[in-house]
Amino acid sequence: MSPPEDAAPARPAPPVSLAEATSVWARIGVLSFGGPAAQIALMHRMVVDERRWLSERQFLDALSFCMVLPGPEAMQLATYAGWRMHGVRGGLLAGGLFVLPGAILIACLAALYVRFGDLAITQALFLGIKAAVLVIVIEALVRVSRRALVGAEPLVIAALAFLALFVFSVPYPAVVAGAAIWGAARLRAPGTAERPSATPVARQLSATLRTAVLWLAIWIAPLLVVGALAPPVFGEIARFFSVLATVTFGGAYAVLAYMTQEAVATQGWLTTGEMLDALGLAETTPGPLILVTEFVGFLAGHHAAPAGASPMLWGLAAAVVTLWATFAPCFLWIFAGAPWIDAIAARPVLRAALAGITAAVVGVIANLSVWFGLHVLFDTVDMVEAGAISIAVPDIATFDWRSGAIALLAAGLLLYAHRGVPLTLAVCSACGVALVTLGL
Repeated sequence: MSPPEDAAPARPAPPVSLAEATSVWARIGVLSFGGPAAQIALMHRMVVDERRWLSERQFLDALSFCMVLPGPEAMQLATYAGWRMHGVRGGLLAGGLFVLPGAILIACLAALYVRFGDLAITQALFLGIKAAVLVIVIEALVRVSRRALVGAEPLVIAALAFLALFVFSVPYPAVVAGAAIWGAARLRAPGTAERPSATPVARQLSATLRTAVLWLAIWIAPLLVVGALAPPVFGEIARFFSVLATVTFGGAYAVLAYMTQEAVATQGWLTTGEMLDALGLAETTPGPLILVTEFVGFLAGHHAAPAGASPMLWGLAAAVVTLWATFAPCFLWIFAGAPWIDAIAARPVLRAALAGITAAVVGVIANLSVWFGLHVLFDTVDMVEAGAISIAVPDIATFDWRSGAIALLAAGLLLYAHRGVPLTLAVCSACGVALVTLGL
């Protein structure tokens, strides 16, 4: 396996200027509502369908790779796309701009939350956005399925991945591992043979090791300084969220229970009610759902402020520490691992394993799409358990006709009138605010 180094030919010349790409990454960051399925859908539409910056195969290979990493897969996918086009600076801009709008908004909402305690207005503001995002997700799921599920066997893998996650609550890493093993065993093209590496293995590993050590230092060194010089709560926040960043396989949903247990019951940083409010805010703001950690960190710092200190400044400082501990390692995973994606795809066995993961990713996106759709269209969704089965079932009586109507409007704008995502989100958001204002 032969990963390219920093100036390797596997990364083509940038088809656009860095300035133009930066403006697009900023737009994606501002519009990335609705969790990973919606964010992946938006990125696919803007980067693959509209601008052809990545091919369908490059996008799916990178998405499959990001799915096996800890951390927010959509943010890491954006980082990879930026890196592939403009190297490290492109990756930093794409990944950073994906997170920045949501991080700024979460900080503002957290400050308002501790000041006023009631942010019901956000529900009105984002009612229409979530309904529109549901249509974007469904559209992308259909598009990705058509390209990724070629043949009966990938379709079976996708269906089994969906059932494993949605019906049986199988751990996400187990689903990905099973798909990789299945793919390596059964999806390898006949007559293909391994190609020897043109670059010495020691040189390949040395380049990866240098990158990993550099970004590990960039991630950890500031947190060590915080732990040594700042008040104890900041060191505790740095340690906790650094550990969390290395175990978030499967995205934020996979670790919410663990984070809630530690932040509420063990650390006592916030109450259960505040934790639920934190999740609600993260669901209705742009950026990865794992930004919920920023809200938790803000409240931890705010509540820990001693007499005479500014609780707001303590909260903001704790939020910054939390963001660094949560997202800095994402750049480590991508910059160290991204150069291997093309090399993995060039090896028949590894390529087949990646094909299995790609098929499973469709099932993963379908699971997230159904979960998101249920919570957008129904006010109450209960978990029904029977033996090994654990399935989300909506209370039909709580169907939100407003969300359904706005989703139909979004479908008309996107699928039939072929309007862009920004216009659709703006129209649907305005409709949501109008309905709530009228008391409907």
